[in-house]
Amino acid sequence: MSLWFILALMTAAAVFSVLWPLGRGIRPAAGGSEVAVYKDQLAEVTRDVAAGLIGSAEADAARIEIGRRLLAAADQESLQTSTSSAGYRRAISIVALVGLPLVALVLYARLGSPDLPDFPLAARTQPSSPEAASLERLIEKVQTILERNPADGRGWAVLAPVLFKVGRYDEAVQAYRKALAYDGENAARHSDLGEAVTAAANGVVTADAKTEFDRAIALDPDDVKARYFVGLAAEQDGQTAKAADLWRAMLASAPANASWKPVVQESLARVSGVRAPQLSDEQMSSVEGMGAADRGAMIRSMVDRLATRLKSNTDDVEGWLRLTRAYMVLGEKDKAAAARHEAQQALIKNPERLRQLNDGLKDMGFDG
Repeated sequence: MSLWFILALMTAAAVFSVLWPLGRGIRPAAGGSEVAVYKDQLAEVTRDVAAGLIGSAEADAARIEIGRRLLAAADQESLQTSTSSAGYRRAISIVALVGLPLVALVLYARLGSPDLPDFPLAARTQPSSPEAASLERLIEKVQTILERNPADGRGWAVLAPVLFKVGRYDEAVQAYRKALAYDGENAARHSDLGEAVTAAANGVVTADAKTEFDRAIALDPDDVKARYFVGLAAEQDGQTAKAADLWRAMLASAPANASWKPVVQESLARVSGVRAPQLSDEQMSSVEGMGAADRGAMIRSMVDRLATRLKSNTDDVEGWLRLTRAYMVLGEKDKAAAARHEAQQALIKNPERLRQLNDGLKDMGFDG
């Protein structure tokens, strides 16, 4: 109501500013009319009499004639001014009183948004990217559709990942649950729900999230997301060995170009204490700006070169340990076991170096 009251006051002020000059009337012109001419003629007759140019009788006759014309001209001019001014003011008044508010209402109805609720100050001052605005419009459209048909499981399935993308995790959880209820279950949908529950809990894999991941694995034992988060749940529960085994199994069966391998490798290194081979300063500078795939290819090349070098330098205990450790980080357990066996065979004639090798292998979890 306060908005409409302010708009009414503004409209009244605008109308008053138009009507105020009209109400004051129009002053007659100071010169340029017949009345002014006849007045000048009367003054001229008086000057002629004073100068002795005409007699008194002639002057009186001239004054009478000029006076008659002056009265006629004054009456005519007064009538015209009154008629035209009144008509003009009447037309302007009607436009101001009726037309101006009507035009304003029509324009506001077409160009404004009278039904749109007020935005909080934070929302008005916060900059928004075109992508975010596009996603918000998509969310509004889908939500409008779902208000009319709340059992549209496909609609909830479309809305849920968009809500997750913009960080509205609690809403994403509800949307995933409705998608499962109305559109059926599958492994991906359960793992997505588990991820949303985890995100809503600030990264903690809760019991509810773990239930969703377990259900996803039951439907699809190869579901990557569910397997990773089950490992993360084990790590958060203090079961680091179990987490390491789960992630090693993932890496062992991973395709060579799997985009998720670096994430799992980093997690495995975190829980097992095993790190990738150290890079020199020159190598570190060369990998800056590389993508995950390029870095993985470079590490693979380094590992292959190390394996080739050990073929001719079999006494390098630290080299064998680095090679075994690298295969563990890459999730290649078979190659790690083969490197361990090859190293033991190469050092079997050197008991001291063999002891150093076995001690290093024990630190990595091997029996030696």
